[in-house]
Amino acid sequence: MTNTELILNMLAEASTKDISQAVNPKDFEESKKVAQQGGNVAKVALKELESKTGKKVVSPLNAKNVLGIDKAKKDKEDK
Repeated sequence: MTNTELILNMLAEASTKDISQAVNPKDFEESKKVAQQGGNVAKVALKELESKTGKKVVSPLNAKNVLGIDKAKKDKEDK
């Protein structure tokens, strides 16, 4: 992951925490809505940055590739 991807992830987490503290969700469904709102804050920032730079922020190297999850899944499917 790039530094920008990590920062956007941290923005989503921090936004979700702040929204959760403000809203104080009572159950799982309310918590899901809060998490979506926090993620949306980062999504808006991502889209804005991409529109200003004219290039994609998300790199082809992601956590799945680093951890070998995709390869493990493919190996399992091949068996």
